[in-house]
Amino acid sequence: MAHLSVSFLLALSLLAFVPLCLCVRYQGGYLYPQFYDHSCPQAQEIVKPIVAKAVAKETRMAASLLRLHFHDCFVKGCDASILLDSNGNLVSEKRSNPNRNSARGFEIIDEIKYALEKECPHTVSCADILALVARDATVLTGGPHFEVPLGRRDSRGASLSGSNNNIPAPNNTFQTILTKFKLQGLDIVDLVALSGSHTIGNGRCTSFRQRLYNQTGNGQPDYTLEQSYAAQLRSRCPRSGGDQNQFFLDFVSPAKFDNSYFKLLLASKGLLSSDEVLVTGSQVSKQLVQKYAENNELFFEQFAKSMIKMGNISPLTGSRGEIRENCRKINNYED
Repeated sequence: MAHLSVSFLLALSLLAFVPLCLCVRYQGGYLYPQFYDHSCPQAQEIVKPIVAKAVAKETRMAASLLRLHFHDCFVKGCDASILLDSNGNLVSEKRSNPNRNSARGFEIIDEIKYALEKECPHTVSCADILALVARDATVLTGGPHFEVPLGRRDSRGASLSGSNNNIPAPNNTFQTILTKFKLQGLDIVDLVALSGSHTIGNGRCTSFRQRLYNQTGNGQPDYTLEQSYAAQLRSRCPRSGGDQNQFFLDFVSPAKFDNSYFKLLLASKGLLSSDEVLVTGSQVSKQLVQKYAENNELFFEQFAKSMIKMGNISPLTGSRGEIRENCRKINNYED
């Protein structure tokens, strides 16, 4: 017994020196925050200042960069397929309904990729750049910091149909949005927490016009939208024209990552129908909205968890995919 006790204590003492690993195994490899510690130790320090410069120049860019990661991961997994331009038989996801005339920030990704290629050629993937940029954009606007598991590789293709069908639309019902999240392995908690990213950024008139004039096809507005707020929106979002007019998703603190978005939802002042259905479409989601509206720390904690979970959707690892030299096009040779 004494021998067993000593062995047990020795095992415990050895465990104390084993580092905790925030890693997830996938076919062909792992994702973990230290992935580039030896191959490109400066990677994250190269990304940060470029994102900071872009956000300082235009605050709205933080939301745009965060959105790129979201729109990438919901189509074929987090593989940077959204960054590919059309070329030959490849049709870009940039042409899809959710991305056309709205997805932006590609030149920031180009600048980061150029700097990384200079420092560590053919090492850091475009998919990992998107994940790091989304985290840095969150932090720069006051949101939570979290370690980003790394080691994704880049796709050699894109899916226009996947982009059109998989990404939740502003006018989707609550059940449709939840189904689209569940298809990615995400749940109702992830849905509400990740929707909280609408605390920064803008929405276009064309994304919510139906709420103001013809919500269900009977020529009537959406009466779940607070009426004085609806009147303000109508002044700059007419029945026709002004499609690209921009409106804050969170008009209380549009440049600050906080929980005021959830407070606005409870006051019936969510801009998009897909925002307001978090309160009207499900009692469970409404309770989550209430919790996050009351507790900013709780929102931040869950947002960080859900971002990591979303970033883990079907990554290419090991020898699958490639490390693109230019994020806009696949390499013209095999790895």
